[in-house]
Formats: sequence, structure tokens, C-alpha cells
Amino acid sequence: MGKRGGGRRGSDRGRGRGTPRTDRSQRVDYTEVAKTNSLFERYYNQLSIFEDDEKGDFWAALRRELPNSFRFAGSKRQAIPVQKILRERYIPEITSIEYDGAKVDPPTAIPWFPHQLAWQMTTPKNVVRKFGPFKSFQQFLVSETSVGNISRQEIVSMIPPLLMDIRPGMTVLDLCAAPGSKSAQLIEMVHGGEESRIRKVLRDQSQTDGREVSPDGELVTEEINDEVEHGDWSDQGRSTGLLIANDVDYKRAHMLIHQIKRLHSPNLIVTNHDATMYPSIKLSSENGASGKPAQSRYLKFDRVLADVPCTGDGTSRKNVNVWKDWVPGNALGLYPTQVRILVRALQMTKAGGRVVYSTCSMNPIENEAVISSAIERCGGLSKVSILDCTEQLPGLIRRPGLKSWDVMDRDGSIYDAWAQVETRPGKFVEGMFPPKESLPLDRCIRVYPHLQDTGGFFIAVLEKRSEIKAKPEAEPRQAEFKSSIIAAVDEIEARPTNGIDPAPKIDALDSIAPPKAAEDGGSSSAAARQNRENAPTGPVSSRKHTLDDQADVYMSAKRPKFREEVEPPAPRGEEDRQVHWPPPPGAQLDISRPEAANLPQPDFTNEESAPTSNAPKPQTTADYKTQRHSGHQQRFEEPFKYLASNHPELESIYSFYKLSPHFPRDRFMVRNSLGEPVKTVYYTSSLAREILTTNEGTGIKFVHCGVKLFVKQDVQKENTCKWRIQTEGLPIVEAWVGEERVTRLWKKSTLKGLLVEMFPKVTGDGWRELGEIGERVRDISYGCCVLRVEKGEGEDAFSERMVMPLWRSLHSLNLMLPKEERKAMLLRLYNEVIPLQDNSKARFEKKKNVNKESAEGVTTNHANGDGETHGTVPDGQEDLQAIIDATSDEEASLEESTVETGVGAGAI
Repeated sequence: MGKRGGGRRGSDRGRGRGTPRTDRSQRVDYTEVAKTNSLFERYYNQLSIFEDDEKGDFWAALRRELPNSFRFAGSKRQAIPVQKILRERYIPEITSIEYDGAKVDPPTAIPWFPHQLAWQMTTPKNVVRKFGPFKSFQQFLVSETSVGNISRQEIVSMIPPLLMDIRPGMTVLDLCAAPGSKSAQLIEMVHGGEESRIRKVLRDQSQTDGREVSPDGELVTEEINDEVEHGDWSDQGRSTGLLIANDVDYKRAHMLIHQIKRLHSPNLIVTNHDATMYPSIKLSSENGASGKPAQSRYLKFDRVLADVPCTGDGTSRKNVNVWKDWVPGNALGLYPTQVRILVRALQMTKAGGRVVYSTCSMNPIENEAVISSAIERCGGLSKVSILDCTEQLPGLIRRPGLKSWDVMDRDGSIYDAWAQVETRPGKFVEGMFPPKESLPLDRCIRVYPHLQDTGGFFIAVLEKRSEIKAKPEAEPRQAEFKSSIIAAVDEIEARPTNGIDPAPKIDALDSIAPPKAAEDGGSSSAAARQNRENAPTGPVSSRKHTLDDQADVYMSAKRPKFREEVEPPAPRGEEDRQVHWPPPPGAQLDISRPEAANLPQPDFTNEESAPTSNAPKPQTTADYKTQRHSGHQQRFEEPFKYLASNHPELESIYSFYKLSPHFPRDRFMVRNSLGEPVKTVYYTSSLAREILTTNEGTGIKFVHCGVKLFVKQDVQKENTCKWRIQTEGLPIVEAWVGEERVTRLWKKSTLKGLLVEMFPKVTGDGWRELGEIGERVRDISYGCCVLRVEKGEGEDAFSERMVMPLWRSLHSLNLMLPKEERKAMLLRLYNEVIPLQDNSKARFEKKKNVNKESAEGVTTNHANGDGETHGTVPDGQEDLQAIIDATSDEEASLEESTVETGVGAGAI
């Protein structure tokens, strides 16, 4: 973004939450801010949004600190067992704790959230973190948060996804997605019931394929019956839906990726665009009738979430700066952007589809006024209706939307009708006032802090009844200028000048006759226009942000910065940093370039507008490196290139793992311009593949898609597959792996040993110490395999199945799990905090010393054919490299740091 309050036209449109401060010391302590603001209080008292006898409770609640809240994340099979541990192990412990002479209140389940997977706790965070009796509970929260099983999220923020009614196979768009808590909910819904469906498909195919199927867990068995009737079975039980999560800020888009990629979804795409002019996404063309050209198709969404940027006055319980910064002009300035985002959302929705609009503001100018204005621009209630959701989420205490309200100007004057300000220049537009047409705005949902001890929030659920063509938006009334040539000359001559600099006279001319059109005449695509508008005006620094910056991104409210706020100085070298520049190579479409000369231009009042699929010339890796290190120093996004289904590397993978022929071959992707599997192979859904390939080179800024499924590993033995299964991709592929690469485990004691001890020996008599898997891992061939932890009976057995990647080396064995995952499992399954034992380091040091003392020993090994080739590393070091590679992708250092410091992942 440019500098706050100025910058380029459109630089703040569709943005997510505010840009994070760069120094944690600038945060204001909750108790240090006076929670009073005369304009703030006068405006909401004037609105009469609550009864007189509620006024005291409302303001008292708004001045109290917000309770801690969190949600159990992932699939139902993953979330419920972790929730059960909270209820059965930690709630009884907390109930007995006393603090300041009184019993503390234990966490309580949110009554309206499905399956009691959302909880809140009134005990202050500093007490939970520092008071000794909470130590075990704090360890549980931190460990489960670090691996993604718990997500810190404000209670009211969980409401919008629950009202979207996402069903199997639906396409979903989250327009202002960062930091990603709602996107995480949405992707969980997109994959709802998937595991149960795949288990049923495997069981049905097991006899014909000759494959053994593990027993189903209790939760999977319960879910299968419902999926038989309502599930998505079109792709062997795999989810065919899609979520596109978007944010206008490039850095926040990557923090969004970090937040939701732990859910390991191949049905997710992340983009980086202005939500007010989000580009249409082209699909592959359908063949036309005989003699007619193919028909172009564009993606329409079943569901769209528009959780728009807002003033955030409903977050004043956690963002205390609201109390000192709130001014009425903030809402007036944001209203146009909010309307544009909502109108664009409705344009991209299918007829019969649903748009959920939400803000963390209580201001009707940002809420009911935006809803009524968007409906009016889209053609009225015959085109867009407001759905009544009073029967949904029973237990949620709410208030109806407002049908009348007042508008406060910057000076604090209050108006109740457009006629009172119609002749006044300024930011007022008619749509900010209650509509003339009667609309069922009472169907909107308002949540106030005093109702259930939450933040303030607004939600409206809209249904698109038929196709629309949006009307042009109303412009604020401007002061009238003399239009005659003589008046213009007089104005220009009246401007003082030093006789050298003509700028004052030029500025005078611009104020009289401002430019009417863009320099290119509006002939370039929406995506390309966004890229040009965000071009930098000065030097750009490549300085990396600190961990505190990234933590602030997660914790900030969805509220942009305003002119009235005091902006902290930017870090040195980043004063003019533009977060969207340079664009990825495919987005650099300019009208002067040959490949862009014939591009048809979208009209965003027309739903069918979309960028062209004419692709520019592909760039080489050398081109990327040259551009990446020249001038702007901000990295490009590597292209998305899909592998041919008969690619030799895929053939070797299918052969080694004996993958079922039912597992698709056409969805494997790499992230390099050469299109060859160099280090990592990704996997995506079929629809994601169609979108990425069809829109290559159109200017759409895709920044993430796909799950890492296979990663290349240096191996020391011939005829061994060099591609190991990545931990995050294992749930996708494990069910389709052949028995030749599967090891089964039944006892808790055996798994505990594998979690605690890294690289236990298999050779010699080492396998005898590995319990029921000893003989199997002794005999299995070298390389990666799947460890299936099976359901069983008895105290030493598991009630739900689990899968993990296992690496069989020349002399040892190792679970391919990061240390934080090992520690979390030890605490979850055994209620123990145990130091991990890393055997590889000692063996590596010992072998290195031996090699130094006796160089001829290496030559003997070569002669004896032990499989050691010249230049290879000892077995222990190779194992260590395997586990490092398994947990170290492009963001590994960031993830490890955020887990250890208790930020980034939302630790409580």
C-alpha cells in the first residue's frame, strides 16, 4: 500500500485488515487507554440499537476485555478426539484451580456452534500463561495449536461461514480472506465427509482390486450413512468443490497461506487481487455446434463470503485503539469500497447462489446502508433477496437489522434524511441513508457485546435470484466550479508561482477539469490495470519482516488505516513499498506489448466480463532470476506447470508405491518454469487444474495452489524410489498405496517408542525392540512407506486409525514427523512431556571420526558392494536429512519459530 491517506487511486480497495505495525513496542496496553469517546458513545446512543435498560450493560461489556476463544479445527474425525481430551482431562483440573481467592471458571462450549467445537474462557490470558496450576492446560493449547488442531478465533468471527450452507461439490470464494480463520472453516466444509466417502469407496473396491482395507474408526462409521444419501461421489469420493481465498495485500496473502495450508487441501487456490474489481476466471471452452466457434465459459461461485474491510468498532474489546481513533468520517470513507465489493461478489455468484456479507462494525452506514445500496444497484429485490436466518444457529442471541438510522458527519452533526445534506458537497451519497423502498433489512443479523459476552458483529445473507447487470454507482456531490473558459483562465492566473515551476498552474487546471480516463483509454484488462496502479514510485527494500510483524498480521482486526490515525514511520528503505509490485510474469500485460494488443476489455457492470486466455510467451528460469534480482527485489510467484500423466518420474512413483489405478494421474504439478519435477511434486483437484491451466498468462495473480505430495530424497541404494511421501500429502494418497509399502501398528506402547526415539536401529537385533512392527520393517525394502496405526480393542489399543510416513534406511527407521508434532502426540495420547532422543547425531559423529582415522574403509565398502557410493553421507546423516526435508519446505523456519514463540499459529 502507498502512504496512508494518500497514494494511488484504488490502493485501499478491497483490502483486508490493516497493515501491521512494525514494532511490537508500539502496541498499547489494554488498561492504559481511556475507554471513552464522546462521538462514539453519542452516535450509538442516538441510534437506539438497544433498549434503554440495556444501555448500561452494552457499554460495560464493550469496556471489558474480550474472553479467550478457540476452535477445534480440521475434519470431524480430527477435531472431536482433541475436544474430548479437553472435556475429560483438563476441564476437571481447571475446575479445582483457585486464583485470587476464588475458583476460576473453566472453558465453556459455545452453545450454537456445531458439535461443541468452539469454546471460550473468561480467565485472562496472562493468568493461563503464567499461573502454575494452568501449566499442563497451557501446554495442551500450545502443542495442539502448533500442529493446527486448535485455531484461535474470535467467537463472532465464526458465524459467517456457518450461514453459507456449503454443500458437497460447491465452488466458494472468500474475497477478503486474510488472515484466514474464516477460510479455514470454509475449506473444512468443502471437504466435509470426504474421508468417510473414500473409506466406503475403498471397501467397495477392495475385493476387485485385491487390497486390504483397515477397520474404520467410530466417527467414520457414523458419518458414512449420511454421506451415502447426500455425499459427493463423482470423483471416487474425493471432494470436487473448491475454495478461492483472496486478499489484496501480497504479504497478507502469504500469511493467509501459512494459516490455512496446514489443512492440506488440494481444493484451495489463493489469489492476490483488489476485491472491488476481482477478475473473472475463465474455464475451458465448450465445443460449439457444428460450424460454430467454441463457447467461452467463466467460473460462477455457489457461495461467496464478503467479510469486508471496516472500521472495526465492534472489536473495541480487543483493539483498544478504537476508543481513541473512532471518528464518524471513517465509515463514510469506507462505504463506497464496501458497496463495490458486495456488488462484485453478487456479479460472480450463480443464480440461486448465496453471498454472506459481514463486518466487525456496528455502524449501519457500513452494514444496512451497504446492503440496501448493493440491492438497488443490482436491480432490486427481484434480483437479490435477503434471507431470513432466524432458524439457523439456535442458541445464538441476536438482534434484527435496522430499518432506519441516522448519519453523523465528521463534525458530529447528525442527519436522518438525504434531503438534509443533498445540496452539501462532501462524502455523503444518498445510499448512506435509509432506502425509500421498503426492504426486509430486519432479516440481517446484529450481534452485540452484552448479549453473550462477545464482540460486535453484523451479518447479512443474500440470495441471487437471477442474473444481474449492475447500475453505475452514485458519486458524492462535488462543489460546482465555473465552467467557462474565462473562469478557468482567471483561476489559473490567480495561482501564485515563482515564474519557474508550472506545477501550481497545472494543479489549478486539474482541479477545474480533472482527467476523465486512464492513459490507456481503458483498453487493458482489470488484472493488468491493478498491476499498473500499484507500481512503485520509489526504491523498494527487500528487508524481511520480523516474526512480530507476522504475528501482528494474525491478530489485527479487519480494519484499514484512516487519515485521522497517526501512522508510525515505515522501516528504513520501505517508505514507498508497494505490496503488489512487481507482478508475476504472466500478469505483466501492457497495451504496448504485442500479446496484449488484441485483448477484449471487461465491463464490470456486466457479469460475463473476464480476462482473455491469450498467454504471453513463457519465461525461462534465467528470466525469472534476472527479474527477481533487478530493481524491485520482490520475489515472483513461480508458475504452475502440470506433468504429463505418463511422465517417467510419475511412472516410477506409481510403480514403487503400487498406487491404485483409481488414483488420478493428471493432477500432479510442479512450481518451476521448466515444468520438470526437480524437488517437489504437488497435487491439486481437477477443477483447480482446469483453472490454473486455462488462465495461465491472463494476468490473474495466483499465489498458491496444491499440496506437497512427493519430495525428492537422496538415496544410497539403487532401484529405490527417490520420491518420498510428504507428511502434508499423506492423507491424500495413503488409502491408495499398495500393501508392499504399508506397515501396520496396533499397540500404543510401540507408537510411543517411535515418537520418542528418532532413528532407532533396525539392523542386527535392533528390530526386536520395535514391537509388532519389528519383522515387517526388518524385511521391507529401503525407502518411504506408510505406517497405518489401526483401531483395536483393549487399553493398549487405539479407538481411531491414524497414518504417518515412515522412512526405512539402510540401518535404521524413522517417523517422518516434525518435532512439534511428536511432542503434541505424546501429550495428546499419553499425557506426557518426554524429551526426544535423536540417535542419528551420535552415530554420525562416531562414523565421521572413523572415516577420518581410516580412509581405506570407504574403499573396502565400495569393493564389497555395500551400497555406499563415493560422496554419499553416512546413514545417520542421511536419515537426519530425510527428516529435515520432511519438515522443511519454503516456510519451515517461519513455522518452527512461530510454534516455539507461541505466535503466528494463534497460541493462547
